[in-house]
Amino acid sequence: MACHASANTSTGVSRPRRLLTLTLSAVAAALLALIPWSGTAVAHGSVIDPASRNYGCWLRWGSDFQNPAMAQQDPMCWQAWQADPNAMWNWNGLYRNGSAGNFQAVVPNGQLCSGGRTESGRYNSLDAVGPWKTTDIGGKFTVRLYDQASHGADYIRVYVTRQGFDPTTQPLTWNDLQLVASTGRYAPGQNYDIPVSTSGYSGRHVVYTIWQASHMDQTYFFCSDVNFR
Repeated sequence: MACHASANTSTGVSRPRRLLTLTLSAVAAALLALIPWSGTAVAHGSVIDPASRNYGCWLRWGSDFQNPAMAQQDPMCWQAWQADPNAMWNWNGLYRNGSAGNFQAVVPNGQLCSGGRTESGRYNSLDAVGPWKTTDIGGKFTVRLYDQASHGADYIRVYVTRQGFDPTTQPLTWNDLQLVASTGRYAPGQNYDIPVSTSGYSGRHVVYTIWQASHMDQTYFFCSDVNFR
């Protein structure tokens, strides 16, 4: 028995302590698994200003996403969190591969905000029609795109919905968009600013951004809800 006791204590760590350490390690690993946006392996990017729909929902509610007050305070985010929380946790992963620039062929009307990603259903809630929270902007504004993975860009295109379109009652279609800015290439980096100058817009609109990444034929689609002051 003495030898047995000596073998247990020679490591300087008791059995309960080792079990506690293993348990804490397992909990930490599980928590990290719940935060896919933190790892570079899944990092891509999004428009952060004016915030895309899922980035805005993550920004406002990511640390409090189970709060039932969201249903009244931010109902469009509430329905998105209820439909699939991964749409917000993976705010940087809304893209399609292999579009070859023919976006209207691969992204159907009514599915522009999800990039037509209906096969997984993850981002379907972003196409929901309703009173999404808006960012106030003026006729001249800047779209800020965060390229978390430093993909670079072949080009970035920014559209604004036509005057008279009501995103609270109408699904978004390609015919509703008016091109207001188009860029050339961006070298791989993490922060791209696209200056936009418009006129004639007032009230609620959707700013629609298409980012064609440079590292492969990978295209990102973002809906940002805005209010022109």
